[in-house]
Amino acid sequence: MQQQDLEELAAWVVTRGLTGIAETELLRKVCERCCALGLPLTRANIFIDTLHPIYEGRAFRWRNDGVEESALIEYGRSTEGEALASWRRSPFFHMETNGIDELRRRLAPEATPDFPILGQFRDQGIRDYLALTHRFAAEGTLGGMDCTYSHWMTREAAGFTEAQLAALRRLFPAIALAIKCAALGRIATTLAETYLGRDPGQRVLGGLIQRGVPERINAVLWFSDLRGYTGITDTAPAEEIMPLLNDYAEASIGAIHQAGGDVLKLMGDGTLAIFTAPNPAEACRAALAAEADLRQRLKALKTRRRAANRPATALYLGLHIGDVYYGNIGSEERLDFTVVGAAVNEVSRVATLCRSVDRHLLISEAFAAAAPPEERAKLVSVGRYALRGVGRAQDLYTLDPALL
Repeated sequence: MQQQDLEELAAWVVTRGLTGIAETELLRKVCERCCALGLPLTRANIFIDTLHPIYEGRAFRWRNDGVEESALIEYGRSTEGEALASWRRSPFFHMETNGIDELRRRLAPEATPDFPILGQFRDQGIRDYLALTHRFAAEGTLGGMDCTYSHWMTREAAGFTEAQLAALRRLFPAIALAIKCAALGRIATTLAETYLGRDPGQRVLGGLIQRGVPERINAVLWFSDLRGYTGITDTAPAEEIMPLLNDYAEASIGAIHQAGGDVLKLMGDGTLAIFTAPNPAEACRAALAAEADLRQRLKALKTRRRAANRPATALYLGLHIGDVYYGNIGSEERLDFTVVGAAVNEVSRVATLCRSVDRHLLISEAFAAAAPPEERAKLVSVGRYALRGVGRAQDLYTLDPALL
């Protein structure tokens, strides 16, 4: 590889990183160009930790030895169990604990590698191995994302030449920069969608961050909370409360998202969500599908928790439809992307009434009128009620118990 070729490739990596390119595509193109320029790569992996509620990080993989494998894997926490043990046996852990940025090992067939993973690479025909780490400055870290790891391998019997090693050292900082740029964008999306909701998160990332310009929309409103939550908190061990909330939130949010809804707020044991569609009947249909899904999830959850001798309960759910204002509300320093309006107050009142009428689900008069005919046929009236703070009494509905 000539020096000019190397500099042109490094410049290309930086440019593509700034303009945007998928990490797997970036790695593939870099490796293919290296091979074309005489650097005999067989395999390359790049790892970067992230800030995600489930995954610890992501790995991008390339190989040209004819073995099929996924170009992307998302790995879980390495803080306990076998994952922790595997991490502590890795070359990267050795580099981390000893402050080393580079580790090279020749893997002759008769060699006895000092790391188990290198023995696997040796048996797969790898003859030279180079691991590189590029650490970020303290102000450039985000959560656990404080560096980029990589390893580069060849099956060439003679291994990498010094010039080829120098080329990999020159390229890696540019690659790490491009990978980090992509990772930061993904983290921003993850955080926005996790803490604001999927649709609000996308709207905020799309530039809707100005206070005081909400959009008026028509939406199905979902408000649910746990039955007997106060009693559970008074009697259950304190360490059981958060797992309880997480289990029931997982069931609710999973059902809402599966049906196309957006969760806007988690308020202790309460959940506020919306369903929107060009046709209000379709939004109603989606909300009822989520409710049916949730019933099955709750049944399985109750069985599982009781088998483990842990507290279990049920949900109260109110459904309503109406016009609301959707957007940023708050101060210049602290905004919330949510819905406000009389319809939001009304759905919470409907849900609260579940306790009085002993029904897990109550549906407003407006929702029943907007629901598609086949869904409306499944509803039965539970009577006419005056809701606190709502100007007029209305008929409320639930699902026909004979159909459940």
